[in-house]
Amino acid sequence: MSRIEPTKNALLLNQALNAVGIETVLEYWDGHKHIDICIPKGKIYVEIDGPQHYTNPVQIVSDLKRDQYSSHDGFHTMRLPNEVIVKDAIKIARAIKKILNISSAV
Repeated sequence: MSRIEPTKNALLLNQALNAVGIETVLEYWDGHKHIDICIPKGKIYVEIDGPQHYTNPVQIVSDLKRDQYSSHDGFHTMRLPNEVIVKDAIKIARAIKKILNISSAV
């Protein structure tokens, strides 16, 4: 299996998450697929998606199946559009930090 390089938006959000004190794993391999960002403490996967994830029916079905697989492993998946990351990475990171502080089991 070849190494997957994170996208610039995955790097941007990951940097914001790390800046607020959240430990992450970039391009986490769950045994089935690569996850853009894994937040082990909250059992959260973050997928940063382009428009095809919202407009292509085949991609939508694939994502639903991927998310179901993750759910069976006890992980919740957040899907965020690229545009939101560019605009609000630090706000997203702060919101996720609050979630992790509110409950250790999301």
